[in-house]
Amino acid sequence: MVDLKQNVQYVKTVGPSKVSALNTLNVYTLGDLLTYFPREYEDRSKTKNIRDVEEGEEVTIEARVVSEVNINRIRRNMTILKTIVEDDTGRCTITWFNQTYIKQYIKRGETYRFFGKISKESNHFEMRNPVFDEIGNEKNTGKIMPVYPATYNLSQTSIRKAVENALLMVKGKLQESLPEYLLEEYHLEGLEKSLQEIHFPTNLDNRMKARKRLVFEELLVMQMALLELKGKNEKNEGICFDKNVKMSDVINNLPFQLTKAQLKVLEEIDNDMESNKPMNRLLQGDVGSGKTVISIISAYKAVKSGYQSAIMAPTAILATQHFEEFKKILEPYGIRIELLLGATKPKQKKEIIEKLANGEIDILIGTHALLTENVIFQKLGLVVTDEQHRFGVRQRTAIADKGNNPDVLVMTATPIPRTLALILYGDLDISIIDELPPNRKKIETFAVTKRMEDRVNNFIRKNIDEGRQIYVVCPLVEEKEDTEEEKADLKAVKEWTEIYQKEIFPEYRVECVYGKMKTKEKEEIMKQFKEGNIDILISTTVIEVGVNVPNASVMIVENADRFGLAQLHQLRGRVGRGQYQSYCILKYDSHCSQVGKERMKTMQETNDGFVIAEKDLELRGTGEFFGTRQHGLPEFKIANLFIDMPMLKSVQSVALKIEAEDNGLKQEKNKKLRNLIDEKLKQSVSL
Repeated sequence: MVDLKQNVQYVKTVGPSKVSALNTLNVYTLGDLLTYFPREYEDRSKTKNIRDVEEGEEVTIEARVVSEVNINRIRRNMTILKTIVEDDTGRCTITWFNQTYIKQYIKRGETYRFFGKISKESNHFEMRNPVFDEIGNEKNTGKIMPVYPATYNLSQTSIRKAVENALLMVKGKLQESLPEYLLEEYHLEGLEKSLQEIHFPTNLDNRMKARKRLVFEELLVMQMALLELKGKNEKNEGICFDKNVKMSDVINNLPFQLTKAQLKVLEEIDNDMESNKPMNRLLQGDVGSGKTVISIISAYKAVKSGYQSAIMAPTAILATQHFEEFKKILEPYGIRIELLLGATKPKQKKEIIEKLANGEIDILIGTHALLTENVIFQKLGLVVTDEQHRFGVRQRTAIADKGNNPDVLVMTATPIPRTLALILYGDLDISIIDELPPNRKKIETFAVTKRMEDRVNNFIRKNIDEGRQIYVVCPLVEEKEDTEEEKADLKAVKEWTEIYQKEIFPEYRVECVYGKMKTKEKEEIMKQFKEGNIDILISTTVIEVGVNVPNASVMIVENADRFGLAQLHQLRGRVGRGQYQSYCILKYDSHCSQVGKERMKTMQETNDGFVIAEKDLELRGTGEFFGTRQHGLPEFKIANLFIDMPMLKSVQSVALKIEAEDNGLKQEKNKKLRNLIDEKLKQSVSL
């Protein structure tokens, strides 16, 4: 047996020097390192003749060195080494930059294997910065090599070496995590072999077998844990809210008409609230589809039935906005509403907490501040978490524990394809608002390169002169630890603000807002923007969620290719909230990756969040599910829900079968499975 929880620094070649770099990749323990899976592979096992190589191809060639290695010092800090190699079919120039030590390892007349990227002009081939081996002493070539998600101060070689040493540490000592009968029935490889083959595959077939086993385990544990959560919810006795309290009392007095989709969702929620089972419902609705009003009407029913409601939002800006909207609609009914934020003054906080415990507050709206121990409800009946992708199962459970099996409504504007949502949110029932209010105009979206900068700036001027306001969103606040190239490319919010204020738009009122700003300062700027006292608001993604400024009609996203699709869609939803035609302009680098270009194309082609979610899933893979870091879709270590959908469906039926045969996993044969699920729930759900 080996302790997988031991600190990763005790793995050979890691040591204290590389620990912090690994920690930034969420690798803290030996177990984390073993399950830090490659994102792709380079097949260096097959060699190709020089005449058959193609432009842009990464390939292995076996060739003889026919010239001395020449060193040219171009300038300070730039040295180029060149040599020429040949095989029976042709010649190729090999070039290295700033690697003068290589000269001592390459000898004229000797044959080597080189692996690198080919560039080709007419009939001239060049390979830049290849790795190489002497024949018979292959370390870098002749095999399939893993490529890991890396950080700028941790090379692929360092990660490979660390993983290799971790595998040696556990060799022959790793306990199998899945029951024997599952391995046999579903033809799955053992754990130790699977880990070895997923990191350093002997061939592609073995890699696929290893991946199948590891994906199976990851998805099965998730499904079993969700079934367990759902089972616990169903066993609990819920609150029967008063049938005589009619949601229509509020609906009929609203200053606008609800859509058919909103009314259908309210009917589902009403039925849940009047039943004796606790409601656990996920409400999905695209940006601007009107989810907030659903939570307001649901809270009305809870309060008028004699219970309190808790409304939790991920940011102070969004919580404050909800507070204003709830007050506007519900205060005329004598409902007492308060706001609790991390930044609420201690004296006021103490007062709110006392009033809440005494039942003098009907609805408490807030951020994570609601989760603190001293926040005690007298009679909590309904919990609403907004923007579910910012919380996790963990926080949802924590807030619900403040009541006696309260009803839970989870809202998200990150659409998830329905079939996927049914499987992923196995512990929740699902409602979807699939139509926008009739007054919402389609937001015109344009993706442009830096060449269009002047036209974009003139367009901004035109809109401000017509009385509109502008959002500008940038990816970074301060320079993060990225490559030098990326650092140069990404201007911080503060820099952008200075450029907009002094160089481009000195005639307009330009301000900035970002995450690390003091909450009070941030809220003051947002208030000024809402009141029309700021023309251009430059921001990080803190304005992504829920902020409502009807007069803002243009959203500019700088370095748009750096954002995920779901995030771009959320940002676009900040405009188009008033009567004016709105626009989203995505500025991207013309040299960005193919994935970046695909995102730009998708954003221009559709405003449908569900289409965007599917495309995002295809392009980006998936994010973390059970933990507290959520990005809309689960993040698994190896499963990718776009390509593993068939496996996910079959694993779901396996989970249901196991649960039907052994509810609670008490049988000896399921002991290992029980341990896996306990571990998953312990890490993720309990506080």
